[in-house]
Amino acid sequence: MEGLDMYWQVFLYALLTAIATWLGALPFLFVKKVSKKWLWIGNAIAAALMIAASFWMIHEWLNHSLWWLFSWLLVGLVFIRLSDKFLSQKNISVGDITWADARKILLIVGVMTLHSFAEGIAIGVSFGPSIGFGIFISLALALQNIPEGLAISLVMVPRGVKRWKAAWWSIFSSLPQPLMALPAFMFVHYFAPFLPFGLGFAAGAMIWMSFSELLPEAIQDVDKDTVASIATLAIAFMVLFQALLW
Repeated sequence: MEGLDMYWQVFLYALLTAIATWLGALPFLFVKKVSKKWLWIGNAIAAALMIAASFWMIHEWLNHSLWWLFSWLLVGLVFIRLSDKFLSQKNISVGDITWADARKILLIVGVMTLHSFAEGIAIGVSFGPSIGFGIFISLALALQNIPEGLAISLVMVPRGVKRWKAAWWSIFSSLPQPLMALPAFMFVHYFAPFLPFGLGFAAGAMIWMSFSELLPEAIQDVDKDTVASIATLAIAFMVLFQALLW
């Protein structure tokens, strides 16, 4: 029974990290109308948050398996390029949202969901040494998921997605965390070596998405100096947040 109770704790703490993602959508509950200018500014902030999160993942595992991490960064790049090419050939729509915006939303949610698989493994592996360490990592990732949920909402809400749906998709993107945490805890010795692969893969995809889709679109209606300033400030605050958290 004690072992079963431990499994439940791992799952519930991992589920907490997923649910925390919806908090990133909360600011939009108090905003009645989002102007087109905020769409571009939102793109800049979302790109900055994704870039900062990507380099956090790279930094965390840089000294563990450098060449595997490097290789899977490239795999993530190739995967997101092929996914973008595939979606570009399809007639995609989400309600009244145009195919170009729907494609962008699918790419963002897809990339963030893939990223959550690696974080789920990280949670499960962290419970291996002690329950206290596992709880700390779970709470740290739960707090980090809040700006990630904000990044998803910043891309979706200004494009016409309802606020409650943006909150749901934010949670959905983190559901792999509880799903992966339990098997990673049960088979920690088998799952731990895969962390650099998963984190490198997700980081490569997120970095490409930021520079290929979000930042170029941000400078369409907002001057590049403003976009650069907003993105730099967002990265700075994200780095500070991560440093204080860890």
